[in-house]
Amino acid sequence: MKKWFLVIGFILAFTLVVSACGNSENAEEVSGTGVVKEFTINASNYEFDIQEIKVNKGDTVKVTLVNTQGNHGVKFEGYNKEVQGDKTITFVANKAGEFDYICSIMCGTGHGTMVGKLIVT
Repeated sequence: MKKWFLVIGFILAFTLVVSACGNSENAEEVSGTGVVKEFTINASNYEFDIQEIKVNKGDTVKVTLVNTQGNHGVKFEGYNKEVQGDKTITFVANKAGEFDYICSIMCGTGHGTMVGKLIVT
C-alpha cells in the first residue's frame, strides 16, 4: 500500500515539474517564423555603432554585444531582454512597433546618449 502512495506521489511531482517547464510565455518566445536576423552591436564609451535594428514581426533576433571600450549592456525596452558585454541573446520579435534599446550599465556622463531603436514591422 505504501508503495502505491509513493508511486502516485512521484508521478504527481513529475507532472508538476514537466508542466511548469512548458508555460505559454516561453512557448511564445521560441515560436517564430524561422527567419533569424543576427546583429553585432559594438559599444564604446557613450555610443552604440548600430543605431537602428529593423526586423519583421515573428523574426528571431540574435544580438551579440561587444564592448570595444568600457563596460556596457543593452536592454530592449518592451521586450524585457538584456545582454551584457561580450554575450549573445536570442528572442522572437513578437510585438510590432518601435522599441528603444539603451545601455543598461551606468558607464559615465554620456550614459544617457547610448540609445538605439528596434523597429518591428
